[in-house]
Amino acid sequence: MKELVEFIVKSLVDHPEQVVVTEEIRGEDHQISVNVAPDDMGKVIGKQGRIAKAIRTVVKSAAIKSDIQVSVEIGE
Repeated sequence: MKELVEFIVKSLVDHPEQVVVTEEIRGEDHQISVNVAPDDMGKVIGKQGRIAKAIRTVVKSAAIKSDIQVSVEIGE
């Protein structure tokens, strides 16, 4: 799942080299944290959080196939 999130986020931002994605696994729960440059924060979140919500939807749909639960946190 980490690779999927990293691919999506790096495709959206102007500074892909500053994208840091970490994954913490606790049993069936996966916590993915995304950190981007301050200038790119708006591109990842989108108007009214629509892009962030879309990223979470895609990742959760992919996680269903692996029978795991994933949550995505976006920060600086």
